[in-house]
Amino acid sequence: MADPVKETKHEGGGESRGEGRPEGRRPHSGPRGGDSRGGKRPYFRRRKVCKFCAEKIDRIDYKDTRLLQQFVAERGRIIPRRISGACPQHQRRLCRAIKQARNIALLPFAAEV
Repeated sequence: MADPVKETKHEGGGESRGEGRPEGRRPHSGPRGGDSRGGKRPYFRRRKVCKFCAEKIDRIDYKDTRLLQQFVAERGRIIPRRISGACPQHQRRLCRAIKQARNIALLPFAAEV
């Protein structure tokens, strides 16, 4: 007679602790979870290619403001390599050319507020 009482007592307390689902499973699946509802495909990021290598530009000239302007943000900051996609060698040359163009007032140091 004591056994049925323990089982009912245990079942009532177990629901509040979340024993209704199998061990080790979470109630909500995250973005990587095995969500079988379908619909969303995983995000595919395209690999960035250096513009200078692709177009075979050997020399980055500090006087070419149209080219340099593409690698300067609106606020006047140099766009980092991870965003622009430039290779390390071309990013260094690009930074040097932008700084030279700033010093002779071809490019602004900061944006006008």
